[in-house]
Amino acid sequence: MKKTSSQDALLYHARPRPGKLEVLPSKSCSTPNDLALAYSPGVAEACRAIYADASLSGTYTNKANLVGVITNGTAVLGLGNIGPSASKPVMEGKGVLFKAFADIDVFDLELDTTDADAFIQSVTLLEPTFGGINLEDIKAPECFYIEEQLKARMKIPVFHDDQHGTAVISGAALINAADIAGKKLADMKVVIVGAGAAGIACAKLYTALGVTVENLFMFDSKGLIHKQRSDLNRYKTEFAQEKNAGSLEEVLKGADMFLGLSSKDLLTPEMVKNMHPNTPVVLACANPDPEISYELAKEARPDCIMGTGRSDYPNQVNNVSGFPFIFRGALDTAATQINEEMKMAAVFALAALAKEPVPAELKNLYGNESFQYGLDYVIPKPLDPRLLAVVAPAVARAAMDSGVARNPISDMRAYAASLQERICAAHERIGSVVSSYTK
Repeated sequence: MKKTSSQDALLYHARPRPGKLEVLPSKSCSTPNDLALAYSPGVAEACRAIYADASLSGTYTNKANLVGVITNGTAVLGLGNIGPSASKPVMEGKGVLFKAFADIDVFDLELDTTDADAFIQSVTLLEPTFGGINLEDIKAPECFYIEEQLKARMKIPVFHDDQHGTAVISGAALINAADIAGKKLADMKVVIVGAGAAGIACAKLYTALGVTVENLFMFDSKGLIHKQRSDLNRYKTEFAQEKNAGSLEEVLKGADMFLGLSSKDLLTPEMVKNMHPNTPVVLACANPDPEISYELAKEARPDCIMGTGRSDYPNQVNNVSGFPFIFRGALDTAATQINEEMKMAAVFALAALAKEPVPAELKNLYGNESFQYGLDYVIPKPLDPRLLAVVAPAVARAAMDSGVARNPISDMRAYAASLQERICAAHERIGSVVSSYTK
């Protein structure tokens, strides 16, 4: 990959049209008849129909395919609390990914408030507009409270991707790492550094998968989380050890897995060497510079399963492998929420896909690199074209089985095929629009 310069990035965002998103009509409006249908008097017929039956909003408007990407900019990845205005490029970027990977439309909303209750009230009032809500870059612990309240108040899916996206992808990696190493999850010692939104969500999902709380050691900026500390919020207390087991270096000895959601160069080669003698897992997800580089980790332990958040190394832990497809399955079943069953379905679908032979088009995309299930390939590549047709149906099935789907899908095989057709058509439309700017 070509190294991106600051100037390249700024030019990309500024030209030929500022920003990364554009709202385009999906119907013609070039004749008097078009105008009469699009607005007055034709629009009244759609209004009357929806007034009589609110569920028809998904038939006559874009609500069923529209997600709100909403933030207050208090915890932007790698940048911190930069506020709502400066966070907008990230939210637009999320919109691009939703559209490119799952043909989901997005309005990004940056709310100018750090008051959690004001944020909750603002988002709750938007329910008539959206089919789902993707919360983004909100600092902990407020993010947990905000999501809990919105899920309780709204009858559409609410999903904080900073929490659950990372948990889903890394959870799939954990399942396959345990399989490759021949370990049981209940026996694995897991160390998580970073007790924010992603760290807490990962801990919850790992324990749901079978890791025991006793074997899960979580660190925040003040050290190991344990019950002798008096500064813990209720979210951290859930994963507090009975007593202080020591420093990160001490706790990592014999550990089966390290998950880093913190800052660069936190992990030393010596720490990696002292992890479990059988295939330790190192997921160093700090961006853009991980807690330890891929090269140093593999030099210290050639047998380790090493992953980062970067696209230029194996085992990329990238939320784009999850959230577009989770929302696709939720929207297509008109699910009232994205529940634990749906997230777990995505985890196992991702884990299973990594064991399948990789198609030639994916190999070509990555320079004819050969991918084979093993140390350097435990989770699918984010650009794997099969993800949509594998993960979305799994999520849709879980929505139906768990009773939150309002529009069940009768033929899942036909649904998966329709998703492939849909994304191809979307890419054609996107390509024609983008190319028009470069002419």
